[in-house]
Amino acid sequence: MSDVLLEQIKQVIVDGQAHHFKDASKRTLQISVIPGKATICIGVRRCGKSTYMDHIMQNLIKDGIDRKNILHLDFFDDRLHALHHNDLDLVIKAYFSLYPNKKNSEKIYCFFDEIQEIKNWELFINRIMRTEDCQIYITGSSAKMLSKEIATAMRGRALSWEMFPYSFLEFLTAREIIYDSPTTKNKLLAANEFNAFMEIGGFPEVTNLTRQLRIKTHQEYFNTLIFRDLIERHDIANPKSVIDLAHFLIENIASKHSINRMHGYLQALQHKVSKNTIGQYLAWFEDAYFLFQVFIYDASIKRAQANDKKIYCIDHSLVRSIASGILVNSGHLLENVIFTALRNITEKIYYYRTTKSKEVDFIVLLANGAKMLVQVCESMHEQKTYDREIAALTEAMQELKLQTSIIVTKSEEKLLGVVSGEIRVMTAWQFMLELEYLKEP
Repeated sequence: MSDVLLEQIKQVIVDGQAHHFKDASKRTLQISVIPGKATICIGVRRCGKSTYMDHIMQNLIKDGIDRKNILHLDFFDDRLHALHHNDLDLVIKAYFSLYPNKKNSEKIYCFFDEIQEIKNWELFINRIMRTEDCQIYITGSSAKMLSKEIATAMRGRALSWEMFPYSFLEFLTAREIIYDSPTTKNKLLAANEFNAFMEIGGFPEVTNLTRQLRIKTHQEYFNTLIFRDLIERHDIANPKSVIDLAHFLIENIASKHSINRMHGYLQALQHKVSKNTIGQYLAWFEDAYFLFQVFIYDASIKRAQANDKKIYCIDHSLVRSIASGILVNSGHLLENVIFTALRNITEKIYYYRTTKSKEVDFIVLLANGAKMLVQVCESMHEQKTYDREIAALTEAMQELKLQTSIIVTKSEEKLLGVVSGEIRVMTAWQFMLELEYLKEP
């Protein structure tokens, strides 16, 4: 069996070196490669990780690296389905059987896509980094690759980076639009493109597809993600329950949910799953970069866990394609857009409830220690809406001793003076472009 597998791995390696590189639109993510450390790029399926790695391989070749010095394996390749942890040494054996003269004489650049499919992969990577002259690049669709357990197993020999679907700036770049100054023309262009972004979303592959093909592609993503990243990866005994829960949360995106409510919904569908199991499903959704939980801002972890959580999706257009409703709540979709933009710069995102039970959509803890209050509102034209949003932010600013806050809208811009300081009302597209400057290097 091992001889057959060895020959299969050799063929996959040779095929990988004949691989045609994909054209890559420029991404804002800047991965820094440090000698002696594996570079790990993590994110939801189809967000552009492999294409980003193609770009790195292209640059290596431009810098004079022999293509035969690049070892590229995709662990989703069905020819590798029989490969287990104990067989991973065959990867190195196969490579050096193809190129024996490179052993101990030349640096090898290893690119391993979706390596989390192999249990205990980190032990193999740690070993070859100690025994071979190599630089390792890894992609994966599991947030566990950021975990302390992985860091411990790698003994500090890895740096992880998160990749998300296109931000609004990346969407503009992919559509060959340059926003370099706030001229009237550029602002009109950006507003028009934001409408397109709201419709199309951030997955690179769907940027130029027709609506019908986009929906079909999104549905394929959803099915693959649910089955490969949840049901198969975690050997879920009741697959229909996790599918029904995913649909329920998608239908009610950007809303508050409790375990009890979700449990009651699944019980009504005759699913016999415990509340603990539902909690596990939510953790697995987040691990796959599919659905995210946002907790209430509270110093007590116990109280935060006890309160309802708000649920957001990795991509608002994916929500449109999966939800059964003809009209998805557009205000909730805008809130989801702002969440993903914020999640692109930090994972420290919460919702805030004042002592008088008024709510602010997001309180964000930035890398520099600052706090940012963000309220999302499609339009503030109605006086009732205006008063509600201003009152919630004013109270939150007073309680948190903040002098500024933000209201993100579809098309309004103004600066409001309140007793606590200033509230900046700004368009979603403008807010998203300004967020690019807050990304951690």
